[in-house]
Amino acid sequence: MKKKVVQQRWKQKVFGLILVVVLCFGSLLFMQMRYTHVLGLVSLQHQFVSQSQVQIPKIAFLFIARNRLPLEMVWDAFFRGGNNNFSILVHPRPGFVLNEATTRSSYFLNRQVNNSIQVDWGEASMIEAERILLRHALGDPLNDRFVFLSDSCIPLYNFSYTYDYIMSTPTSFVDSFADTKGGRYNPKMDPVIPVYNWRKGSQWAVLTRKHAKVVVEDETVFPMFQKYCKKKPLPRILEGSSHSR
Repeated sequence: MKKKVVQQRWKQKVFGLILVVVLCFGSLLFMQMRYTHVLGLVSLQHQFVSQSQVQIPKIAFLFIARNRLPLEMVWDAFFRGGNNNFSILVHPRPGFVLNEATTRSSYFLNRQVNNSIQVDWGEASMIEAERILLRHALGDPLNDRFVFLSDSCIPLYNFSYTYDYIMSTPTSFVDSFADTKGGRYNPKMDPVIPVYNWRKGSQWAVLTRKHAKVVVEDETVFPMFQKYCKKKPLPRILEGSSHSR
C-alpha cells in the first residue's frame, strides 16, 4: 500500500515537471513568435519610411513673359502628366499678377516672381530676369534642372519623355557658337571677357543646378555685360517711323 502511494506521488511529480516544461516551452515559443511579428512590423515600417523619404528631383520651368501666357492651356495639358516632378516660375512685367482673372490654368496661379524688372530685347535686363528666376528656383532643394522658356514656347513631347531626356544627362544644354559678325564685341570688356572667349547663343537654355548657381553667384562677367553690351540704336529713318506710329 505504501509502495503504491510512493509511486503515485512520483507520477504526479513527473507529470508536474512535464507540465512545467511544456508551459515553459510554450511561453518561449509564443514570445519568439511575438518577437518575429514585431520585428517584421518594424522592418516593414522602416521600409515604408525609407521609400516615403525618397525625393525625386524636379525640373524648374522658368517662363519670361510680357503679361499673360497665350499658350498656357497647352502647358496645362503638358503638366498634367508631371506627377508633381516640376516647379513653375514666371517673370512677367513688374506689377503683373497671375490670378484667376489673368490665367485659366491652375498651374500658373500666383507663380509670378514679385521682384520682376522691365525686360528689353537685346539688353542685359534679359540676363538679369533669368538670374531672378534662378534665385527663386534654387530656393527649392529638389529643383535639379532649370529650363528657360518664353511665352511663345510650346512642348513638343509629353512630360515623361521630356523629363527623362533632360535628366538622363549630367550636362547643361546651352547654345553657343563663334560670332562671325563684327561690331558685337566691345574691346573694353577685355581682359574680363577676352575676344577669344566671345560667343553668341540663345537665352533659352537648360541648366544643371551646379551651373545655375554659377550664373546666380557671378559678380564678374555679368557686370561687364550690363556696362558694355547694348543693343545698337535704330537708324534715324526707322526711329522716326517708329515714333510716328
